[in-house]
Amino acid sequence: MKSPSELSSLLPTLFTGNPLGRRFKESAIWRVWDHAVGEPIASKARPAAFREGVLTVSVTSAPWMQQLGFLKKQLMEAVNKALGEELITEIYLKAGRPSPVTTPPPAPPRRFHRQLTPEEITRVEQEASIIPDDELRAAFIHCHISWLSSTSLAD
Repeated sequence: MKSPSELSSLLPTLFTGNPLGRRFKESAIWRVWDHAVGEPIASKARPAAFREGVLTVSVTSAPWMQQLGFLKKQLMEAVNKALGEELITEIYLKAGRPSPVTTPPPAPPRRFHRQLTPEEITRVEQEASIIPDDELRAAFIHCHISWLSSTSLAD
């Protein structure tokens, strides 16, 4: 006899093919955000809304908003990779107070992970060296290394 399935795993299949099914997929953005972008960025920026491929992100301050503006593509790629599909086509940043996470969601399963070569690490550090703020530079390095380690050398 088959063991019972969790209701949370059945709901998306129940609504597949209709608008509610799409909403279940979209809600995963909030669940994977912290893991996909890393704690330094997640503590300063949170998803606020999602509509027709555009993710609106609330950012705590103007300096963070400016820096994240430069990282939009990498953030979008990291979150889409964590989602397992390309839901986000654009990120819109807005000033605001990001809502805190009430309960930490479980980390999504890693699909692929590899050790970076010394040359890759050096390249990431060189690219980050132009960022004057230590906290932003560390967030950039974390995001870039996470993304690189989830890609194959052939990508």
